[in-house]
Amino acid sequence: MMFMPPSLRNIPVARLRGYATFFVLLCAPLLAQTAPPTASAAGAYRIAGKLLNSVTGEPVRHATVEALDEENQRTVQSVITDGDGNFALGGLRAGKYPLTASKRGFQTGFYDEHEGYNSAIVTGPDQDTEHLIFRLTPSAMLRGVVTGDDGDPVDGATVMLFKLPPGMGRDFRRARGPSDRIHQAGSETTDDTGAYEFSNLGPGDYVLAVQAEPWYTLHPTAGASRPDAQTAAAAALDVAYPVTYFDSTTDESAATPIHLAGGFHQEADINLHAVPALRLSVAVPRKPQAGIARAELRQTIFGAQVSALSEGFVNSLRTGTVDFTGLAPGHYELWQGDPPRVANLDATASGQVDASGGTSTFAVTGTLRTTTGEPLPNQLGVSLDPTDASGHQGMSVPAVQGHFRFENVPAGAWSLSVSSAGQPMGILALQADGTTHAGSAVVVADHPVNLTATVALGETHLKGFARKDGKGVAGALVVLVPRNPATFDGLVRRDQSDSDGSFSMVHVAPGQYTLVAIQNGWDLLQAGPEALARYLPGGTSVTVKANSGALLSLTGAVTVQPR
Repeated sequence: MMFMPPSLRNIPVARLRGYATFFVLLCAPLLAQTAPPTASAAGAYRIAGKLLNSVTGEPVRHATVEALDEENQRTVQSVITDGDGNFALGGLRAGKYPLTASKRGFQTGFYDEHEGYNSAIVTGPDQDTEHLIFRLTPSAMLRGVVTGDDGDPVDGATVMLFKLPPGMGRDFRRARGPSDRIHQAGSETTDDTGAYEFSNLGPGDYVLAVQAEPWYTLHPTAGASRPDAQTAAAAALDVAYPVTYFDSTTDESAATPIHLAGGFHQEADINLHAVPALRLSVAVPRKPQAGIARAELRQTIFGAQVSALSEGFVNSLRTGTVDFTGLAPGHYELWQGDPPRVANLDATASGQVDASGGTSTFAVTGTLRTTTGEPLPNQLGVSLDPTDASGHQGMSVPAVQGHFRFENVPAGAWSLSVSSAGQPMGILALQADGTTHAGSAVVVADHPVNLTATVALGETHLKGFARKDGKGVAGALVVLVPRNPATFDGLVRRDQSDSDGSFSMVHVAPGQYTLVAIQNGWDLLQAGPEALARYLPGGTSVTVKANSGALLSLTGAVTVQPR
């Protein structure tokens, strides 16, 4: 099951952990005490077991273990593990309890957790809940030193940490969907020794990028004399550090991923090399009415915008050009014109930039409608995410009374998504230019795009059991796969089976599905319909209708298949 409350179930676990604050218990007598059961939790059942370090297998002593209410995630009962890592939560009613454990130096975790999903413990007759092995993952750490050409430390450098989605490897430029994207996991500034440190990291693959400027650099101002008129001494100070990736490369596609296992402490030093700074001049067209269109130079790292420069605006009013000075060589996007055109620049030398060859941008507008004609919820959010290798940033806008508008969308392939109060709404079909197609794919080519998006409110709560040889299987990956692959991203639902094999999926939209359960299949968590195709013949057919109601309980169990 997802361990988060309904309004948060699609937010990654890493975003939620930062909100937890843990207190160190210093009094030894208190470590053995157990919080008394509340009146609502009083009953005849126990949850007991041993808490172990997932890396070393050693007992985790004096950690907090909590049983939560399934509906509101409030603590029903808590206990501190003893010197052997044992815990016992007694006086519980028959029910379903997500189980969580925390201790300083460890990632706060849920029982049998996988990428935001976990197995709740089901108490009741014939349920063995007193021999659990709960493995808690120690936090990882990444630290290093940033140095310059002479080996001296670089103070004030910005070190950015990005986490790769599972299974990405080194193919950073591949086309990715909204749920398969590199996310920035943190940013630190080096101290006067050039050192940085990221602590309390979860297991996974990461990449590092560093932005900095030499302390002695001196760049000419926009509108000053051309570089060839500078003195040799001044030119020697007009230098910059390119964005540099671990292991000390300036090529984003050649960045070396860093694999962090639980409890692992990794050293990652990065050396920066100063090179002559660039000066780019861009002709700025005048607007038909008056004035000029401001030019902007943007830089992105792994799809995240890290800088936006708009220099020399006053000078451009007089000369008709804008100068960007002090630039490090690298990849940039030039946004220029009204409406803007986007030109991709691999800047390696100073000079004049012809922005006329860039790609035009267009407005993408649309209207949302439901399958049944029911009113739309309030506070809808609409997002566009690139699905090609363009490196463009995703964008989000609110929908007002079912209408939305994106300004200045570059040409390319995009995916539309809609959410209500943080919960995704499945997009069944899009209509554009008189043509309707299933799914959420949007292509921006050479003209503005007006969309009509048919969304499903997805009010059905689907429950069932995953079994093998007639017995419930805990910890299986359960996926509700839409029959039409084009609607996969918007309609797919996932869960993890609980200790008795039960699972639950919320906000399921009407449609035809195949339900599959896979044992040890967590490497397929973000897999698309192609990777899941081999399991579909062994799955269970499920039809969710508009009148299925708030709860749909499956009469037959889904068979758990081996990975």
